[in-house]
Amino acid sequence: MTLERMNWMQVEEYLRRDDRIMVVTGACEQHGYLSLLADVLEPMAIAERAAAREPVLIAPPLPFGVSPHFTAYPGTISLRLTTFMMVVSEILIALHEQGFRRILVLNGHGGNRIGEVLTEVANARPDIVLDTLNWWQLPEVQAVAARHELIADHANWLENFPFTRVTAVPAETKPRVNPPVGRGAADIRAMLGDGSYGGPYQVSDEIMAEVLGAATQVTVARLRSLPPARTAHR
Repeated sequence: MTLERMNWMQVEEYLRRDDRIMVVTGACEQHGYLSLLADVLEPMAIAERAAAREPVLIAPPLPFGVSPHFTAYPGTISLRLTTFMMVVSEILIALHEQGFRRILVLNGHGGNRIGEVLTEVANARPDIVLDTLNWWQLPEVQAVAARHELIADHANWLENFPFTRVTAVPAETKPRVNPPVGRGAADIRAMLGDGSYGGPYQVSDEIMAEVLGAATQVTVARLRSLPPARTAHR
């Protein structure tokens, strides 16, 4: 159910029976020993699993986000906040003009200011229904972490899925680091070192399957609960 596997005629046919679509936003930034695109791969995996249960289209992901704090790490590609907000806004408006009326934004990166974008688009297009979720902040995901006495953080076990691994990770647990707000990228790299905010680098795939399952369950519920779009007043 991804646009890359469809032609325009198939999308037109889909729109005759459904007006929902998922949009994935993330980032291309350092994740320690994990993929630079972890923040895209994670919400895409959730979207694909949700679409297998609730057949909703998935738009191509936006691979760049707002990551100025990690630009001292090679491979990080950061957009200005204003640029990111403009791009996401134009994506949502373009989808609206095609006939999509109910859009769920699956965000994979904490630096992306999705809420403000959705408010602006909703003000401009009153007949659109928008919702968003940050999968790692979901109470259901945090409950998995608590059940296993784990603390979730950037580039630690929480993001170490089979599909985000690109190399081996250290076996030990890293002391937690929380860089203060307002520091430059060079200072943040000096504080973080390898890029992880600390904690275990990896846990069992069974625990990661629990995390993915919890996030998928919430996504399916959100898709099913999107209310019908209102009729626009011209």
